[in-house]
Amino acid sequence: MSRRREASGGPARPGGGAGPRRGREPREVDVVDDFEVLDATDDVAGAVAEPASDADAPAGPLPVVAVVGRPNVGKSTLVNRILGRRQAVVEDVPGVTRDRVAYDAQWAGRRFTVVDTGGWEPDARDRAAAIATQAELAAASADVVLLVVDARVGALDEDEAAVKMLRRTNKPVILVANKVDNARQEMEVAGLWSLGLGEPHPVSALHGRGSGDLLDTLLAALPHLPPVGDAPVGGPRRVALVGRPNVGKSSLLNRLAQEERAVVDSVAGTTVDPVDSLVTVGGETWLFVDTAGLRKRVNTASGTEYYASLRTAGAIEAAEVVVVLLDASEVISEQDQRVLSMVAESGRGIVLAFNKWDLVDEDRRYYLDREIERELKRIPWAIRVNISARTGRAVEKLAPALRTALHNWERRVPTGQLNQWLTALVQATPHPVRGGRAPRVLFATQAGTSPPRFVLFTTGQLDPGYVRFVERKLREEFDFEGTPIDIAVKPRAKQGRR
Repeated sequence: MSRRREASGGPARPGGGAGPRRGREPREVDVVDDFEVLDATDDVAGAVAEPASDADAPAGPLPVVAVVGRPNVGKSTLVNRILGRRQAVVEDVPGVTRDRVAYDAQWAGRRFTVVDTGGWEPDARDRAAAIATQAELAAASADVVLLVVDARVGALDEDEAAVKMLRRTNKPVILVANKVDNARQEMEVAGLWSLGLGEPHPVSALHGRGSGDLLDTLLAALPHLPPVGDAPVGGPRRVALVGRPNVGKSSLLNRLAQEERAVVDSVAGTTVDPVDSLVTVGGETWLFVDTAGLRKRVNTASGTEYYASLRTAGAIEAAEVVVVLLDASEVISEQDQRVLSMVAESGRGIVLAFNKWDLVDEDRRYYLDREIERELKRIPWAIRVNISARTGRAVEKLAPALRTALHNWERRVPTGQLNQWLTALVQATPHPVRGGRAPRVLFATQAGTSPPRFVLFTTGQLDPGYVRFVERKLREEFDFEGTPIDIAVKPRAKQGRR
């Protein structure tokens, strides 16, 4: 590459590890008898470390680069090369990418958004037509278009049809001759001049050959980019849409966005890469991320499904609240249970959206209530919303549910109020006697938020059942609906003999 790649410090997109963009709180340490009371910056509850701030994000919208071309010419591989990491799902079969997926990219200290698209084909039908439409929308909304062509086979009729489509957009087009792995293959690139787009740029997206020169050309064609590091902290709250295949995640995203943002098909597994969209719901802008349906455990999946599962897991980690979609017209399955367990263990706020409510009759409602009592008893605190993405029924109720979950996810209980309540609780219901004595709960502190994390300082180890009892009473007293809470027990260290 002609220029050494600079490390990107931008905010992570779906599949990255960035979480909520909130500042860290100052550390406070007090010594009380044999204990150290720790504030939110200490990991006493076993939570993940809080991410770095997003202060270096650019101000205003970024220029957009759309990567288009016929199927299996290496568009997603080129996107990964531009990003400098394996973000887009890649497999050596056509049709892996279906939606238009946006990623933040950086080159030579300048930022832009690169949009990966599915394969564009003329006269496409059914799902292929929806994929082609998404590619056309990406090209129409971009500032610059990269048309990727397989240099090994030359210009085909499909490539010439793509050129005609792109000329109608009146956008600058850079012709990329991909799969040029050595100098000898560069001789074959000359035939691509016939497409009428000017000089073809030979690259090997797989090996990186020529990609630096291509990026330099791309930056010259882009409008002026804002400098790195002039944006305030903040941004829309991140919401991940997850669930097993074919429960209506993409349909819900399209309903909320009021446009065909994601490809929808009756065949399960249509979405592969996470698709993010800024959506206004309830008078507030949210960043919704549509994810691939979780069909198997990540360690047993293979090929595209394996990488799609990894991207979905990354989208959950990057989110602040997760909407888990369940098909209300069908029995709650083992796959649904696996998804719920994965989301609950991630520590994110949860909203359960029972979709396809327009297909639920009275008999199904009766059995659904019984299933919820039996199958969802592990997360009775999750907020429930009954919706229909197809008809739009009650989708406006998502915004209040999301706000409630986020508010409780970030809730902090004052230490004095917490211990006053805890003292009354343990006096009314002390720990059961085990082995002739009962451990006592001395005091408690909230170790952090997002999700709320508490530490109980005791004279001995507590029974798991008693810890669950304290958690249930804590929820009843301080209202932690929609968020998991973590309670850690720290027994007092025994004094050794001198």
